[in-house]
Amino acid sequence: MADYRIEEDTLGAVKIPQEALWGPQTERSRNNFSTGAKMPLEIIKALLQIKKAAAIANNEAHAISSEKADLIVKSIDQLLSLRDEELQKDFPLVVYQTGSGTQTNMNVNEVVSHVAQKIDDKLEILPNDDVNHGQSSNDIFPTAMNITAALAVDKLEESTQHLIDELKQKQEKYWKVVKIGRTHLQDATPLTFGQEVSGWVSMLEHDLSYLKNLNQTLSELAMGGTAVGTGLNAAPGFADKIAEQMGQVYDHPFTADTNKFYGLAAHSGLNVVHGAIKTLASDLMKIANDVRFLASGPRSGYGELNIPANEPGSSIMPGKVNPTQAEAITMAAVRVMGNDVVVTMASSQGNFEMNVYKPVLISTFLESAELLTGTMYGFADKMVAGLTINKERMTELVDRSLMTVTALSPHIGYHQSAEIAQKAQADGTTLKEAAIKSGLVTEEQFDKWVVPIDMTNVEEK
Repeated sequence: MADYRIEEDTLGAVKIPQEALWGPQTERSRNNFSTGAKMPLEIIKALLQIKKAAAIANNEAHAISSEKADLIVKSIDQLLSLRDEELQKDFPLVVYQTGSGTQTNMNVNEVVSHVAQKIDDKLEILPNDDVNHGQSSNDIFPTAMNITAALAVDKLEESTQHLIDELKQKQEKYWKVVKIGRTHLQDATPLTFGQEVSGWVSMLEHDLSYLKNLNQTLSELAMGGTAVGTGLNAAPGFADKIAEQMGQVYDHPFTADTNKFYGLAAHSGLNVVHGAIKTLASDLMKIANDVRFLASGPRSGYGELNIPANEPGSSIMPGKVNPTQAEAITMAAVRVMGNDVVVTMASSQGNFEMNVYKPVLISTFLESAELLTGTMYGFADKMVAGLTINKERMTELVDRSLMTVTALSPHIGYHQSAEIAQKAQADGTTLKEAAIKSGLVTEEQFDKWVVPIDMTNVEEK
């Protein structure tokens, strides 16, 4: 038996592997484009769900027969029931192909058609005329893009909330533990560690609100625009029924009520939401850096925090522990920042009636969302949850700091306070010693005025 079969498309005959469920257009693309990662499986699954909804909508509009619609639905259900690794083998195309995603759309059409023939070889289901009925790659692919992006952002929001919850526990626990503040990487006035963490929490809460507010723009589906946005060959009400079905399948408020010319030519929603993802990445970079620097040491650094020992930190230095979760999340953040350039550039390439950077745009977007979702869970569960403070070290650094002199300023003036701090630094003495020696402050006054916890204005919780 031959290891291939021959099928034809509009360009002629094509040899296809005997067991493959795809057809000639998929095979041509597989041979013409072989570089890069495979099209994300999330896109494939979304396309299958859309085509299932399209078959039902087309049947209700009497555009295809009930028999054909039922067989298409049955075929897609069979595909969606497969494990990911089983499903993946019949969707071999890569991201770097046609900029409209046409070849992946045809890959799905051909696979559904072949599965249908295996289920019922007496009823012919054609890839273009039946599975793709009322659709164009130009509207179905961006519809799948928005669906997968919206779902990815939902997961990202859950991960962000999880990290917020873990940090809030530390905020509560260490609300009144005083430590030295730092500005410009130099000593500043005291604050509590709980207050410091509250700043991190607020950053993430703002990021979460940005994602939630912007995510709704991804709910607008291009479905129904067909080739150029006019809706040619789509049955009346077709797009609305698909959007309604997608809302039920994914429990998300999708709508087809949008300008279709915009939906095909622009991906502004993906662009602006990815901007919020980049903002989250920037804040995660700051938070993770703060944690790993405050935990530096344990004896030759800041040493204010103790991080959990998740794995040996060195192949040569015994007993070393590294802030690996912080390193992972900051590497992910860097990737997301780079990805934002890709998304921005790809979103700008809406030539006339269609953007032709769709595959790289959505694969990049999904990578960013997935990277931050996963690394935030790791950072929250494997670093923040096990984070403890070195209270003695925090107290030592507060006591040694010269910036607590700020509490003297209202009593003796800025310039006299500065002279005391500079004298203490020059002589290597404590601030208290220098203050008393200056004759401007008594020991009793110093102890009354320079109280680190009072300087934090910390509120009771």
